[in-house]
Amino acid sequence: MTTSSAGPSGPTGPVLAPRDPVDAATDGPAPPAEPQRRIRALYTERTVTVYQAYSPALGLPAARDGRFPAAWKRERMTWIKPSFLWMMYRCGWGAKADQETVLAVEIEREGFDWALRNACLSHYDAGEHADRAAWQRELKGAPARVQWDPERDLGLRALPYRSLQLGLSGEASRRYADEWTVAIRDVTPLAREVHARVRAGETAAAAALLPGERPYPAPEGTPGLRRVS
Repeated sequence: MTTSSAGPSGPTGPVLAPRDPVDAATDGPAPPAEPQRRIRALYTERTVTVYQAYSPALGLPAARDGRFPAAWKRERMTWIKPSFLWMMYRCGWGAKADQETVLAVEIEREGFDWALRNACLSHYDAGEHADRAAWQRELKGAPARVQWDPERDLGLRALPYRSLQLGLSGEASRRYADEWTVAIRDVTPLAREVHARVRAGETAAAAALLPGERPYPAPEGTPGLRRVS
């Protein structure tokens, strides 16, 4: 799986708004139950932010220039994640090898929605496919894959509901790198600061630094949401 990074000199992205800590106790009423599957993202009217983590050799030039360098292999599948905390789980807060640079990639919603409408589930689901052979045919021709993974809390523990991971290949991968990308920022310092607050037991302070993710209006036909609201 591939990941990437953006630098402080990169283009300015949407403001990071605070969100409530996932695992913090409160005295108020319990929040409404989350649906089993939902896209949660930081987005504007025109763009949506996704996360990747790369080695500094790839991530830093991407952040500096606001676009992926020629060394970024456009023919390979790349996985993007709208959930900041799921990215932290995947890259170990930017501590895993070749994932030390965490990037926030702001892309056009039009491209993101195109990928979702043209995607196939990464696994067979009898509720969405006539049979396994039909799923395999769809998977082979799809430029994108949808995978629903457990969302994570500030301790990176699995939560009882799932968030999107989107794999892009072929046409989708090329368009992501060269057409849809609006800005790339290096958010490694943010990842380290949130992690430091979590380790210090400052849950509320850590949560206040998180990107202001909210339910994203998934386009009709998004795999995995056809029968699950």
